[in-house]
Amino acid sequence: MSATVIPVPPSVLLPVEGTDETFPVRRVYCVGRNYADHAIEMGHDPSREPPFFFQKNPDNLLPAGKDFPYPALSSNVHYEVECVVALKSGGADIAVEDALEHVWGYGVGIDMTRRDMQDTLKKMGRSWESAKAFEDSAPVSPFIPASIIGHPSTGAVWLEVNGERKQSGDLGQMIWKTAEIIAELSKLFTLAAGDVIMTGTPAGVGPIVRGDRIDCGVDGVGTLSVKVV
Repeated sequence: MSATVIPVPPSVLLPVEGTDETFPVRRVYCVGRNYADHAIEMGHDPSREPPFFFQKNPDNLLPAGKDFPYPALSSNVHYEVECVVALKSGGADIAVEDALEHVWGYGVGIDMTRRDMQDTLKKMGRSWESAKAFEDSAPVSPFIPASIIGHPSTGAVWLEVNGERKQSGDLGQMIWKTAEIIAELSKLFTLAAGDVIMTGTPAGVGPIVRGDRIDCGVDGVGTLSVKVV
């Protein structure tokens, strides 16, 4: 093998619950407005329109136990709790009935969003990357294998800030279910082992400030706690 002209960037490895093993991340996909009440909250029609996707970078993932650094150039950063899907295999044009066979496990994540920046970008008709894919913008819990918990289709999705409940929903309220998300995503991208999918957030998103403590979870999947610094 030929030498690299710069050092090879480190792989992004996320912990697996209860083990010393890790899950290597290839790509991070996110689903927008996948809960009807959140779509209404953001000023959109919650009807079952085709899903849309955006991406974060693997090194945007912030493993559990680390603080979330409030980003520069924003004064209105919002939390969005989500169920996270981790793939063990993939492909293109995956059938819905086969989609869950590609899932390795699940976790809990927060899609941190520079809301003020996103609102400006929307008005300008520009992409959201700088509002979504900034450093440490996706705190995530350890993953747990589907071989242990199965493929949850219902279960409370919740988030608290400083002990006050802010978001409360259920996986059953997702407009596009996990298998459908994988199938639709595979029409646009060739999915592969190591891909991570953040599946959308219920209503109740809102701002955080330095010093806040966020506790969140997906029943049957896990919990996550993050301090904002």
